[in-house]
Amino acid sequence: MKMPFCCQSVALPLLLLAFVNCMTSTVSAQDKPIVSPKILSITREFTKPGKEGGPHEKTEGDFAKAMSQAKATDYYYALASLSGRPRVLFMSAYPSFAEMEAARKSVNTNASLSAELDKVNEADGDLLAETDSSVWMRRDDLSLNQGYRVGSRYETISQFVIRPGHYEEWVELVKLVLDAYKKGVPDAHWGMYEELYGTGGNAFIVITTLHDGAEIDANFAKDDKFIEALGTEGMKKLQALEASCVESRVNNVFRIAPKMSYPTPAMVQAEPDFWTPKP
Repeated sequence: MKMPFCCQSVALPLLLLAFVNCMTSTVSAQDKPIVSPKILSITREFTKPGKEGGPHEKTEGDFAKAMSQAKATDYYYALASLSGRPRVLFMSAYPSFAEMEAARKSVNTNASLSAELDKVNEADGDLLAETDSSVWMRRDDLSLNQGYRVGSRYETISQFVIRPGHYEEWVELVKLVLDAYKKGVPDAHWGMYEELYGTGGNAFIVITTLHDGAEIDANFAKDDKFIEALGTEGMKKLQALEASCVESRVNNVFRIAPKMSYPTPAMVQAEPDFWTPKP
């Protein structure tokens, strides 16, 4: 069952490319951020060739319908890839691991719901080439104005793998970027999550919500403000830290997919026409 990695970047000289361009989305006056609990669970489903889109959307819609009819409390929302391999990410958040256990147990001990989910999972499995799951914890000290922005239609996610033994350099790098954004682009926002379980190790992800493509275009225009705030010496330090501590990075953009989601009541209440559209 679904229990909910990974912004396009442009070749900009003297910048920590993916990281910086992932984080320049800004908060407007009408935004209403919804801050999720700190534990983030992500399930990724990679579809077979030709099985993405409508076929996968249908089986996931059946899954969400079953959860809704049972009034289940294990909520999630879906992100469909717009770059990289065809896949869908299912994102769930919990206050603690005890709450995660309780939410999933309530689903697994509901006999009628479990039976219905088994049927849907069997049909869904025929469409999939691969699945995996991971668990992350939000790092508030490495985030800025974090939260899901109501009205968002896209998310950019960057994953960074840090070289073993270079953790302190990574924290120094992020805080250097944080300080520059607070000075130059104070309304920027992102959530930083540290890997706990499920991937190759030493990984962090940066998640940013976006309203539309025009906002992505506008974000790149803010780079000069960041560079000015960072300064020449700060830029040199940023480059040196990146070269020393970042082993790899992956940058992608996703579309928020309401038909494949079972969102929280707070998300539905804030934007009912998007999450539960009328036929």
